[in-house]
Amino acid sequence: MRPSGRAADALRPVTLEPGFAKHAEGSCFIRFGDTHVLCTASVDERVPPWLRGQGRGWVTAEYGMLPRATHTRGDREAARGKQSGRTQEIQRLIGRSLRSVVNLKGMGEMQIKVDCDVIQADGGTRCASITGGYVALYQAFQKLVSLGVLSAVPMTDEVAAVSCGIYKGTPVLDLDYAEDSSADADSNFVMTAKGLIVEVQTTAEEHPFEQSQLTAMMDLATAGIAELATKQRAALGLD
Repeated sequence: MRPSGRAADALRPVTLEPGFAKHAEGSCFIRFGDTHVLCTASVDERVPPWLRGQGRGWVTAEYGMLPRATHTRGDREAARGKQSGRTQEIQRLIGRSLRSVVNLKGMGEMQIKVDCDVIQADGGTRCASITGGYVALYQAFQKLVSLGVLSAVPMTDEVAAVSCGIYKGTPVLDLDYAEDSSADADSNFVMTAKGLIVEVQTTAEEHPFEQSQLTAMMDLATAGIAELATKQRAALGLD
């Protein structure tokens, strides 16, 4: 029995609220159960110096957690003067994931920065950030199309992410903190709606696990991503 009482293949309740932030070109407030993340997409007419004159754009991401997003207060990274290695790793993952479904040449020479701010954490914050970040990014592109800056949204697919793990010997979908903190293995799957793999992160916690268990987690993730992609399209009014 999972602590939440969910079936092994069940996501937590997931909601996506696009247009949550007034000033950003694109935004989405996403809830993965008790994990809540505000994602905003901001358009910058300048590309990084190393991309100038190449006729293509760039998508990047930043990630952060509010001090009381977890059970105990954490110091603001700005107060410490530098980002943690975990923060840097997660925001690079978010950026890579979003760029995987963007036609950068179709953007022209502009940059979109996607900020993912964790308001409340209960496991799976990077997965929620990628899933909500996609909606915010798509909405920003829709804004640019409505203004006549772009002729079409330069995205090739939906991208979403979900965690899986082995909890008490059983592969399960979408770990919350209670499971994540005691799982035998922990994985994050980033995939497109077409079922293509963007990135897989998986780690055995105490003992190695079998390939058949990894395959079972992949199957759970594939079904979970398909469900998340349906929710993304519904949030954007694309269905």
